[in-house]
Amino acid sequence: MSSQAQSLVQSVDWLAIAPPTLAAVVGLVVLVTDLFVGDNRKALLGWVSVAGLAASALMLLPLLDGDRSTFCLTGDAAVCSYTADRFTLVIQFLVLGGALLAALLSMTALKDADKELPEGEFWFLLLSSAAGAALLPASRDLATLIVALEVASLPAFALVGIKHGDRKSSEAALKFFLSSVTATAVSLMGISFVYASTGTLYLTEIATRIENVDDQLQTLAQAGVVLTLVGFAFKTAAVPFHFWVPDTYVGAPLPVAAYLSVVGKAVGFSGLILVTVIALPSYADVWGPALAVLAALTMTVGNVGALRQQSTRAYSAVRLLAWSSVGQAGYLLVPIAAAAYSEDAEKAIGSTVAYALMYAAVNLGAFAVAALVARTKPLNRVSDYRGLYASRPLAALVLGFFLLCLAGLPPGIIGLFAKVTVFSAAVDAGLGWLAVVMAVNVVIALFYYLQWTTLLFRAPEGEPETHRVPAPLTAAIALTAVLGIALSGAPQLILRFSDTGLF
Repeated sequence: MSSQAQSLVQSVDWLAIAPPTLAAVVGLVVLVTDLFVGDNRKALLGWVSVAGLAASALMLLPLLDGDRSTFCLTGDAAVCSYTADRFTLVIQFLVLGGALLAALLSMTALKDADKELPEGEFWFLLLSSAAGAALLPASRDLATLIVALEVASLPAFALVGIKHGDRKSSEAALKFFLSSVTATAVSLMGISFVYASTGTLYLTEIATRIENVDDQLQTLAQAGVVLTLVGFAFKTAAVPFHFWVPDTYVGAPLPVAAYLSVVGKAVGFSGLILVTVIALPSYADVWGPALAVLAALTMTVGNVGALRQQSTRAYSAVRLLAWSSVGQAGYLLVPIAAAAYSEDAEKAIGSTVAYALMYAAVNLGAFAVAALVARTKPLNRVSDYRGLYASRPLAALVLGFFLLCLAGLPPGIIGLFAKVTVFSAAVDAGLGWLAVVMAVNVVIALFYYLQWTTLLFRAPEGEPETHRVPAPLTAAIALTAVLGIALSGAPQLILRFSDTGLF
């Protein structure tokens, strides 16, 4: 065998790649099983999918004892395409946990839809997207990164537009698809420029080679850096690439909107962290200021958009959560921007990871209660939540807690803690102006979060409606509530994730 061919032979560590692989295999099993299962037994597919996602998350446990890498070049074992380090495992836990909670919400939604949603295809698409999302944080070369990004995104387009004969759903899917495809095209162009100027796709190799790029290729390398970042800014819903978010969340089935708000963000942010901090640290003077400005714009536009929502407008509760998620994306961008200026970039990135974990738990919880209310009030207006405490005291208390966490107010200690962590990352990096912008935005957000919270405890209009809550929906609300309360009681647990092990 020639030495060149030999250098392309790669070792495979099956345990390291088990979490995304298992999710993908269960997805295929569900798709095939769907052909042989009668209409009255389709619920079985949901339980198989939930079990598959839980098993994928459990496969992270054997990987905790140390970093593992696979698909490495035989000539250089340090250059690998897939690495299961601490950062990878935390993001995979977030992704698979988020997908598991979205799956629990989906079981109720599919049952209520009464054959409007095709079950086999739905579960296959959700599991495929989760597999791609779990692969992405482990990717250590640009080709794997883009493939993982697309495996996570393409099924998500179909999930958004999966409702039969629903114009709103189809329109949302089209907007999401067109904006996402444009983002991918821009990213691919940027990546091709980076490859042309460095001659490698491996992130660690790019980091060393891009510093010594030939003068003639300097402009090409800079253009590649900027275009790659623009593509990931779309995925994270950063302003001005956020326009697809409100319509997509409203048009999609509610569990899919919940999935996109958490898992979609995790995918975009982990990709952005890998590209900036690992592959392009020498271009920190380019991406640092760009991300700082994007963070300021994103949090401001998101919070002002949420503030302008009218409580009596149809789907205003989902729209408010959509705009709020854009605002939260701004907070998540702050530590990544701070990493460019900070002497301890790992600590700054840890702040983003810690904030993402808090946001995932409480946002999925808010969507779970929204799914509960939507069963009797399908238009899901903010005004529909008036007097929720009278009919469903536990759901009202839990939603109030989640909203206070998002606002960063006690008793939502974990929300306050996460915001302080992000705030201190900006201050430590010398980004005082960004910390001020963030403080102003936190005050703006207080208004609409508190307005919604107080509405829950007002006297209801008319007779309160009650109905039995299905077990999967109860489980999703209970899990997120327990997680939020546990983390508020011991916020130092989140700090453990500040050590990402990326460096």
